Amino acid sequence: MRDCLRLCFSDMTIELRHLRAFLAIAEEGNVTRAAARLHLSQPALSRTLRQIEEHFGTRLVDRSTHHLQLTAEGRTFRDKALAALSAVETALDPRGLKSWPLRLGHPWAALGDHTIPLLRRWDETHPGTPLELLRIDDRTAGLTQGKVDAALLRGEVTAAGLRTELLMSEERVVVMPADSPLATLPRVTLADLAAHPIALNTVSGTTTMDMWPPTARPVAAIEVTNTDEWLIAIAAGRAVGISTSATPSHHTHPSLVFRPLADAPAIPVVLAWREGLGHPAIPNLVALVHQVIAADGAGRPTR
Repeated sequence: MRDCLRLCFSDMTIELRHLRAFLAIAEEGNVTRAAARLHLSQPALSRTLRQIEEHFGTRLVDRSTHHLQLTAEGRTFRDKALAALSAVETALDPRGLKSWPLRLGHPWAALGDHTIPLLRRWDETHPGTPLELLRIDDRTAGLTQGKVDAALLRGEVTAAGLRTELLMSEERVVVMPADSPLATLPRVTLADLAAHPIALNTVSGTTTMDMWPPTARPVAAIEVTNTDEWLIAIAAGRAVGISTSATPSHHTHPSLVFRPLADAPAIPVVLAWREGLGHPAIPNLVALVHQVIAADGAGRPTR
């Protein structure tokens, strides 16, 4: 795609090349590597970065270390730049003239047992708008980056610029190796888990050590960055994990056992989308998700 789209702000014209340049710097963590990736000279890319920072009137990149780090403002601009590029690419994709897919992201477990009924009902009621279900290992399942139009998320959603709709709540479950001593218990407590290492998904998980009192926390934590790594660590007997009631139907394995967690609060499940203009079918998705959950008889009310 040619970088010929321009947005004029004050005395500077922002072009797609500025966004691509900044994102390359953010991903590479190094101006020289980013310049090579973009087939530009290092001085030219450095000038582009300065132009962007002058436009915003603030530093977007911390240059105090060899490996460049984004400032808080830089991280915000990175997410907005990703969303803007994704929107432009979607708008200019010739395939989009025939149909405009609604991209629904999730970091794990989607809508649990309601996932398949949702997809089937959507295909029946909205045949002209494909619903694409995408798993993306990210706190907002790619929503803030523009990779999806809406996302199914669990736990508190703190990202700015998002609207959310509470769908339901899910009870927590403990995930453990089938040969774990905890598997003999009908229900497990947080105190029962304190003698075991805990697998924590630091990217999209809903479990932190703050669930336990400071004086009664588990002996160790194994940090992973996605659901696959989390499941492997547990199946290998290296740790136990805490998830929600949606996980057993999506991640069954003969090496894993699931038990209810008796003394932890339920987890809210929300549908999130970006504020402002978005995919026109999002209101239809919100309505249909509620209908599917109600028809399936969710364990907890959504409102």
